[in-house]
Amino acid sequence: MDLKRSLEAGDFVIIAEMEPPKGVDVAVMVANAAKVKEEVTAFMVPEMSNAVMRMSALGGAMVLSGNRMDTIMQICCRDRNRIALQADLLAASACGVRNIMAVTGEAPSFGDHHQAAAVYDITLDDLLTVIQGLQAGRDMAGIELTGSPEFLVGATLNTGLQGSDMFPEIESMKHKIDAGVRFFITPPLFDISAIEPFINEIKKIKTAAPVHIIPTVVLLKSLGMARYMAKNMKHIRISDTLIKRIQNAPDKVRECIRIASETVAGIKSKGFGGAMISTMGWEDRLQDIIHGI
Repeated sequence: MDLKRSLEAGDFVIIAEMEPPKGVDVAVMVANAAKVKEEVTAFMVPEMSNAVMRMSALGGAMVLSGNRMDTIMQICCRDRNRIALQADLLAASACGVRNIMAVTGEAPSFGDHHQAAAVYDITLDDLLTVIQGLQAGRDMAGIELTGSPEFLVGATLNTGLQGSDMFPEIESMKHKIDAGVRFFITPPLFDISAIEPFINEIKKIKTAAPVHIIPTVVLLKSLGMARYMAKNMKHIRISDTLIKRIQNAPDKVRECIRIASETVAGIKSKGFGGAMISTMGWEDRLQDIIHGI
């Protein structure tokens, strides 16, 4: 499928997060993606999420693109300087990757290589400017390129903020739109009503081109995970009712899959541009979630 074309057509898109392997065997990744490629618009390939070392997003995206699947490659400020970031963007475009998700990246202290030195040579805003410049035909040094990339660019948006806290995020969103961002991925969403105040505010923004808000749907893998997220993850609301629903279910995994399916359906009914499904390493469950929609 084609993410850009689907968004422009007003279709509800399904983005599936697909972690690259911690190793070189891509067979499982490709097999899991192949099972749902007819239902999934594009596969989001993270760049070593939570600072855990894996195959790069560029490598993972190239593998899936080579198997005729549309991909979104994360490009991350944490690990590379401005030279390497530009090089990866050019390589991605040359290898058929058409969609980019620009992120700052979690600090190495979150991951499995605690002694790694974070780079953060440029900020996320700088990175978005770099992408614009490359698409206009010049690198950060102002040198003309022999062929320019063309990307659909995405970024994150914290729609869980409330009250006055939401307005700096909305201003940041405006700057990102001016820098070429055309879709935004939200934090995990379990209660659609929780982000309605934020969504009502951003509906007031006038943009020259359509901008799409795509909430994240996380597959809760256990009752313990639901309780942990409810207690410790700021700006994410998981109701006591939802936790009790999992607690009382005879098959808790199946109930969590059902909740994810229902959440995607609810997001679609509210008129969002799409949903991103994150299975937190359980990519073999994507088929069950999607077929339950």
